[in-house]
Amino acid sequence: MTSPLSLQFARWLLVLFGAAMIQGVAFDAHGHQSRLDRILDEKRVRICIWPEYFGVTYRDPATRELRGIDIDLALELGRELNVGVEFVDSSFPRLAKDLLSDNCDVAMFGVGITAERAEKLQFTAPYLASDIYAVAARSSGRVKRWDDIDQPGIVVAVAKGTIHEQVMVDKLRHARLAILGSPHAREEEVASGRADVFMTDYPFSQRMLDRSDWARLISPGTPYHITPYAWAVAPGDATWFKRLETYLQAIKQDGRLVRAARRHGLEPIVITR
Repeated sequence: MTSPLSLQFARWLLVLFGAAMIQGVAFDAHGHQSRLDRILDEKRVRICIWPEYFGVTYRDPATRELRGIDIDLALELGRELNVGVEFVDSSFPRLAKDLLSDNCDVAMFGVGITAERAEKLQFTAPYLASDIYAVAARSSGRVKRWDDIDQPGIVVAVAKGTIHEQVMVDKLRHARLAILGSPHAREEEVASGRADVFMTDYPFSQRMLDRSDWARLISPGTPYHITPYAWAVAPGDATWFKRLETYLQAIKQDGRLVRAARRHGLEPIVITR
């Protein structure tokens, strides 16, 4: 027999959830209010970015202005939601911590989808995809083509916490891998001659060609390790995730994604499907 207390508790739950439905409040898989409702209530969406990602989420050191494909798309998302956009500085090593500790609502800085990250985070459909490229000094006589990289005595630099770190750990057999704390450190290692090449992706390779007269880009002759890029959120909030997916599909279909990619020189790696 059901106790009066159980019946009373059941009625209380019906009242609670009924009130929430009337007010238009969505709940996530754990019964918490959806992040989307909080965003709409507070009139702001917090976007995690990596401000050193040229073409994606780059802060100009001279003007402090943010620009890149995901800056444009984040501002467009804010307009669609009719809320302000607050950019929160993050990085690839801090990505999971920032999302899971609620420092931001979504990471929009071309986050590569990897199995390790997918264990902790939820990814939208991809919107970019990049292979790996190498940057060497023009003056280097040791590395002139892709096959020169994985050779004894060659030093390959990567930035800690990036996809390139794990890929090169897995792939290198003869060269020595130098794992450095920042992209600037890996550039300095190559420019100074302490490393022979550093590994990067298409957006950052374009920065090197645009800004550094000492740099030479080396492309793989065939696809080496193509990674899809997406936006990432903390798992468990289906309402917020679905809203992001709806937005992403809309900008793919109506051309806004391609136009943003073209503005920042990323049209060759955009995914419109």
